[in-house]
Amino acid sequence: MTYSIAEAASSSGLSIDTLRYYERIGLVEPPARDPGGRRAYSDDDMAWLGFLTKLRTTGMPIRRMREYAHLRHAGLATAGRRKEILIEHRSDVLERIAELQNCLEVLNYKVANYERCERDLAGQEPYLVHEESA
Repeated sequence: MTYSIAEAASSSGLSIDTLRYYERIGLVEPPARDPGGRRAYSDDDMAWLGFLTKLRTTGMPIRRMREYAHLRHAGLATAGRRKEILIEHRSDVLERIAELQNCLEVLNYKVANYERCERDLAGQEPYLVHEESA
């Protein structure tokens, strides 16, 4: 199956401009063209776009994505280095998850605190309400 650039953009969550940019900087190989000369993305192209989207969503810099893409294009001889890049990135992602988990715990604490305040206030007269520090 083939996908137009609009379909590829919609399916991948990337904009048409981003797809063209990725092609221009070498992250994406130029896709085949249909008889009308329009880009025709294959299922393999779509899988690669999906992977690139995951890398970008998890914070991998474009520079590192380009390195990975160039190594991928070079073939199996570069599998070791590609694995290293992904292991390093996975470590960064795990650190970020831990940081976000800590932030979530603080937010949960604050929400629970405000819920407790709301319950306490529901039983008080308005003139007895004191503002707590945030």
